[in-house]
Amino acid sequence: MAEPGKGRGAAPAGKGLSAEQVVSRFNRLRQDQRGLASKAAELELELNEHTLVIETLREVDPTRKCFRMVGGVLVERTVKEVLPALESNREQISKLIEALAQQLQAKGRELSEFRERHNIRLVGEDDPKSAPRDGPEGGKGGPGGVLVS
Repeated sequence: MAEPGKGRGAAPAGKGLSAEQVVSRFNRLRQDQRGLASKAAELELELNEHTLVIETLREVDPTRKCFRMVGGVLVERTVKEVLPALESNREQISKLIEALAQQLQAKGRELSEFRERHNIRLVGEDDPKSAPRDGPEGGKGGPGGVLVS
């Protein structure tokens, strides 16, 4: 952590947060957003696998035996027993993906609001408010702004 009183001497970037705290919180929000996106992508792949298996099993004799992994254990069942469970799982995965998409949108809005509130710009991103940059400190964020890599 920072030494007591050291971070407070810098210009606060809103609500009494130091620039370090703003960057830390911003990076945490971005990490949360990436985690949600990663989980959604993982579930999309799982949904595609379920769909592929369901389509394949629909073309097979319902009394044919098949194997299914349940809790790390391979169990023998018939197609007519497995198919409804797979379809149910697919529906649950679809609902989860929808919920994650909503969470991802909410996190994106939260991240955008946080960027606006604290005047955060990413490295390499032009500031739309200022046209030409004057002086050697032109790319450092300006008064009250924070530059994040």
